[in-house]
Amino acid sequence: MSPLDTNDDKGATGAAKFVTSTLGNTVGGLGKTVGGVVGAGGRGLGQTITSATGSAGKPIGEAIESLGNGVENGAKNVSRGVEDAGKWK
Repeated sequence: MSPLDTNDDKGATGAAKFVTSTLGNTVGGLGKTVGGVVGAGGRGLGQTITSATGSAGKPIGEAIESLGNGVENGAKNVSRGVEDAGKWK
């Protein structure tokens, strides 16, 4: 059953909900993907720096890891909001 077939969502409202749902899910999914890639890259780079430099580079490596995690978590939260908006929540 498509959003156009429900009793509450006929005509223009149903079409708008279908379009915004599709766009919200697409943009939200892309945001999560990009956030995940940046987060993984930051963690990998941070761990590499820590491993290569030992205790001298550990604070820098950990800061880069933390930054990657923050970007990933932020992207997930924004993407969740975009998806929810697409579902008219």
